[in-house]
Amino acid sequence: MSELNVKRLETRNGITGEVLTGGTGPALVYLHSAFGVQSTDRLLQKLAKHFTVHAPVWPGFGPDETETRIETMLDFTLHGWDLVDAMGLTKPIIVGHSMGGMIAAEMAATAPKDLSELVLIAPAGLWVDQCPVPDIFAMLPYELATSLFHDQELGEQLLTAGRNFNDNEALAEFMVNRARQMGTAGKILFPIPNRRLAQRLYRVAARTALIWGASDRLYPEVYRNEWRSLLPAAREIVIPDAGHMLPLERPSKLTKAILKALA
Repeated sequence: MSELNVKRLETRNGITGEVLTGGTGPALVYLHSAFGVQSTDRLLQKLAKHFTVHAPVWPGFGPDETETRIETMLDFTLHGWDLVDAMGLTKPIIVGHSMGGMIAAEMAATAPKDLSELVLIAPAGLWVDQCPVPDIFAMLPYELATSLFHDQELGEQLLTAGRNFNDNEALAEFMVNRARQMGTAGKILFPIPNRRLAQRLYRVAARTALIWGASDRLYPEVYRNEWRSLLPAAREIVIPDAGHMLPLERPSKLTKAILKALA
């Protein structure tokens, strides 16, 4: 599979950045999680066989130092729609994972007629007092793998990209590189990922699907139930032997689930 192309764009608000694009078919906008996105991501490559994929890189996750331009949940939401506009798209399919799912849901609630379909993959954005979300901002890499993956050994390999975290320098480099990304994500996810999205989900009008990993330790079943109660018309698909990081851990199964949801 070939990598997606990297293109430059600028929104009407003057925020510059990169978007990964490729494939043919209906326009699909993919909003990534707090762990970023790469042109080599297998999920995007698989989706590009069926859709024209547009995966914008959020401020703080690419080379452009634009993260100070978005601060609030509304900033993230409007930036999402500004990206759709800058890419020249009309009523695209919007797919979001984790943080990206939270943003996608906010976009769908804010402008319910401006997208064709919505797919939320293990979305952030809700809070259940009886089941607090683990604090990913305080975790070391090996702790992240435990919380985010069904297969923890595979998770360590995918998160570390082959780095040896027994090497203090490698660990320090990883933490420094992650600090900027997590600083951006933390604006809507820290200290708790609750920006009153639950009060706005009633506005979502697009056909919606919720996709989860059965072994998601970050957002376990109680969160699936909460989303289901707030989006009762949504179709739900649960993928076995998969954790929170479905795009990395189970890209083939996730692609099939997305295609099933959009059929």
